[in-house]
Amino acid sequence: MALSPSPSRPSYGLPTGGWRWPALGLLLIALAAAGLAVGAPELARWAGFALLGGIGAVALAFLYAVWPRAADRLADTERLALAAAQAHVAWVITGRDGAVLDCNAAYRKLACIAEGEIPPPPELALGADASNGGLYRLARGATDGEAREETVTLENGQQLAAAVRPLGKGEAAWWFTPRLDPTTPAPKPASAKPAPTPVPALFRDAPVGVALADETAKIFEANRAFADFFDLPGQGTSRLLGELIEPADRKGLSDLIAKGSTTSAGPIELRAGGRPERVAELYASPFASGDIRFVLLYLVDVSEQKLLELKFAQSQKMQAVGQLAGGVAHDFNNLLTVIIGNSEFLLMRHQAGDPSFKEINEVHQNALRAATLVGQLLAFSRKQTLQPRVLALGEVVGELSHMLRRLLREGVELKLENQSALWPVSADEAQLSNALINLVVNARDAMPKGGTITISTSNQETLEPASLGTAIMPPGEYVCIAVADGGTGIAPEHLSKIFDPFFTTKSVGQGTGLGLATVYGIVKQTGGFITVESELGKGTSFRIFLPRHHIDASAPAPAPDDVQATSAARDVTGQDTILLVEDEEAVRSFAARALRMRGYNVLEAPGGDEALEIVKSGGQTIHLLITDVVMPNMDGPTLVRHVRALRPDMRIMFMSGYAEEAFRRHDEKAEDLHFLPKPFGLKQLAAKVKEVLSGAPPPAARS
Repeated sequence: MALSPSPSRPSYGLPTGGWRWPALGLLLIALAAAGLAVGAPELARWAGFALLGGIGAVALAFLYAVWPRAADRLADTERLALAAAQAHVAWVITGRDGAVLDCNAAYRKLACIAEGEIPPPPELALGADASNGGLYRLARGATDGEAREETVTLENGQQLAAAVRPLGKGEAAWWFTPRLDPTTPAPKPASAKPAPTPVPALFRDAPVGVALADETAKIFEANRAFADFFDLPGQGTSRLLGELIEPADRKGLSDLIAKGSTTSAGPIELRAGGRPERVAELYASPFASGDIRFVLLYLVDVSEQKLLELKFAQSQKMQAVGQLAGGVAHDFNNLLTVIIGNSEFLLMRHQAGDPSFKEINEVHQNALRAATLVGQLLAFSRKQTLQPRVLALGEVVGELSHMLRRLLREGVELKLENQSALWPVSADEAQLSNALINLVVNARDAMPKGGTITISTSNQETLEPASLGTAIMPPGEYVCIAVADGGTGIAPEHLSKIFDPFFTTKSVGQGTGLGLATVYGIVKQTGGFITVESELGKGTSFRIFLPRHHIDASAPAPAPDDVQATSAARDVTGQDTILLVEDEEAVRSFAARALRMRGYNVLEAPGGDEALEIVKSGGQTIHLLITDVVMPNMDGPTLVRHVRALRPDMRIMFMSGYAEEAFRRHDEKAEDLHFLPKPFGLKQLAAKVKEVLSGAPPPAARS
């Protein structure tokens, strides 16, 4: 509809009213003067003055007449600009390069751009994915000078009628008008809660989740990080946060929302519903939109941090349990040494056929069984004595397979898959075989209806650190031994406990719970890594990674096993003087008695201080010092350092329930040290003492 000019405003054209005729008269005079100047040159001087005067008068009259009209036009322009700026229809003007030249407040609000910030062009501000590229098509129209219209849908679901019109010189004008669906319900009354202000663009791509919710934890706006944590499409609006988390966390969420509506609160820890491994910390603070209050939520994904904390806690637990097991094993080995030694003394006096022989032999045999269990504890705590040598795992597994098949029952088969040209490894063959036996027995028990156990070996090279259970395996070259079965599998809640000592899922009396703990300790003490993968009803696979051993061509060849066997079988009697240092009186008494029976002169000392006094006195020539490692006041390694300062030629032998590496790594000169692990019997003690006194070199340090 056209607007009529106001009656109080003059129309455009010649001056009106009383000024019309005087202005016309002045114009005629100026024209007559111009004609006179052309027709009568002799009168040109006076005509020139008349011409100039007439032109000046006409110009003044015209300016005076049209000045109000120019002011009116300027006022019209200002009013139009003000109306455009305050229009509810969002508009923006872009230049030849697509940059924004001008826009109104409605556009800033639509694009979530604060006043004073440089507004981006529509295709960037409103989302490049809107309506399958509709904004990009409009942008191309603006660049090509074509008028276009599109219906675009923003990320929050809002539909807009968008249009672009070229203005010339590469500039274009854009309009955005909300499009109402005919099926859209009527607006709510004024008392209804208004829609909150959208999440600012500053937080749209933030790595921290940001969401706006009401007192019921209903989400109105959320950024991408918040929606991605819960795997929500779009921004996950109109969803109740309580429905997206684990039920056990809903009470904490309600308390946080209640407190966060008035003051900053948090954090609380919550887990994504159905995916409890996804953990987040949630903070809350009050947020106002007009007269309505909301709660602004901040979500920090701490899933990776929690996983690392879990791994660290598990590693710390395994280390603590290992230390406990090692301490128990050390004390128990002292007891077993006494039981085994004294039962052997009794068996020397009560031969087979004696009424007491059976009972004494039962004590001896069960003490040896107990020593085996203690050895398993020491294996877990990585404090057993190993005798590593270079092994070809393919040959080891091949030789062991004959014994493994005898352990299997009917319906269970053993399959070997050995890769050719396996790298060598350095390990204790007996202990490694023990680990494989435990894994195969476990696999057999997991297949009550029969199946196949597969042992495979392969070379593995890793270029990046690999996470294996609670450990991180560094890059390097490894030989992998895998033991897989198709049995019942391990429940997920048990996977983190299977290597714990005495943990078992078997019935009472069917297992000690030390089998996998032993495997774990052997592998770790060998310098390797072990991991397990299992699925209920489908089976379990254990994988052991042992570091590749690089053979040193210049190293001397190891002594053959038959030499050691020959030395152990020779005469074990002697007549040298031995200083025996042991704080456990029962162990010291047994060992001293056993050595005296072999002809040795034995001096006894209950501790390091007393032993040092005996050495300083110089009363007798001492050929061999036998000392315990762990003793009060002065331990074994400290005593040895003092004795060497006085008698560097004296031979040294340690005896302990710990691995020999426990004392070797604290001694600066370990090449002359010998070691006898507890528990030991009469024959082991006598043979070792004879070996040391005969001048046999000690074995290399073992890990």
